[in-house]
Amino acid sequence: MTLSPAALDRIEAVRRIAREVAGPAAVSVDKEGRFPREAIDALKAEKLLSAYVPESLGGKGASIVELGLMCEALGQRCASAAMVFAMHQVQVACLVRHGHTPYFQAYLNDLVRDQRLIASVTSEAGVGGSVRTSICNIEQDGETCHVRKDGTVVSYGEDGEDFLMTVRRTNTSAASDQALVLVNKSQCSMQITSTWDAMGMRGTCSPGYVIEASFKPDQIVPDPFADINAHTMVPWAHILWSSGWLGIATDAVTRARAFVRDTAKRMGGATPPTAARLSEVASKLTLMRTQVRERAAYYDMLTRQPDGGKDMLSTVGFAVELNHLKLNASELVAEICTKALRITGTTGYRNDSPYSVTRHLRDAHSAALMIGNERIHAANGALHLVFKDDVL
Repeated sequence: MTLSPAALDRIEAVRRIAREVAGPAAVSVDKEGRFPREAIDALKAEKLLSAYVPESLGGKGASIVELGLMCEALGQRCASAAMVFAMHQVQVACLVRHGHTPYFQAYLNDLVRDQRLIASVTSEAGVGGSVRTSICNIEQDGETCHVRKDGTVVSYGEDGEDFLMTVRRTNTSAASDQALVLVNKSQCSMQITSTWDAMGMRGTCSPGYVIEASFKPDQIVPDPFADINAHTMVPWAHILWSSGWLGIATDAVTRARAFVRDTAKRMGGATPPTAARLSEVASKLTLMRTQVRERAAYYDMLTRQPDGGKDMLSTVGFAVELNHLKLNASELVAEICTKALRITGTTGYRNDSPYSVTRHLRDAHSAALMIGNERIHAANGALHLVFKDDVL
């Protein structure tokens, strides 16, 4: 896909933010386990929280390819900032692609004007980590709806201004008969139920909350959640998360390369033994980059079809390939960072070294846990029983 001059300018703006804002704050964000406020505020100032909103509603009409490159740029400097940006854009995409009512069109106008940060509340106690299962349900009292949800992991819940929540449609609905509801924080009471002192991705600030919300019926996204999840939420999450992980891996290899070059200088220009390992890890990075960017371009191509690519997005083959992306990217980022550590040795193991990859490695290990890889392998295994090996 060829990017427009305007898109290239926006990507360059994010690279500048990553370099000048997110990067310098990354150590503090990680050490203190705090929200990457500087980076998110800088993205807001550039009106990039609404980048995917169509130009007809005041947004920039950015593509998922463009947003993936933005996540990649942020991931090279601060993985937490990249993940917050990625998760927010997943929520925006759900509203743009499935919120076709006047309420949501007006909300998207507000998003452009106010640069509101949207958090996701899809996790829930008692469902075993399944996004496609809900226990909580909508209770309607006249023109007001109520819901109480025990969310086990609510990323940047304290700093989010709006929430997209998965719920059962009624108290008699099946656990899989879900709806997506957009609520403003002012419509909620929130009780924190856990802390977030995590190994990595510390700046995502993802404790649990019990959230009680009262809202109007028109705040329910009209499309069935099964379609929202298959056509938008899962593809966008896998593509943008993988783009952020690609950024982590890219910077780890950059540091390993700098270490090998400096070693060569100290050896009078001779090729150090670690150069062979650098070649190996660089080839892994190329493999990861190719798959991440190709899947983003393919999804973008599908959604630009006259029917929005709905037929292909609903196929078993598409689901399998998107799952492969998440599985491969999440495994590769950890593998690449581990190989970078072995190249840099104790210098890369130290937190105070310019070659340090300790934060990269800790952040990378979150990837296999965000929708657990074991769960995805189990789902893919079942899909392969009916998969016809159609070429995507």
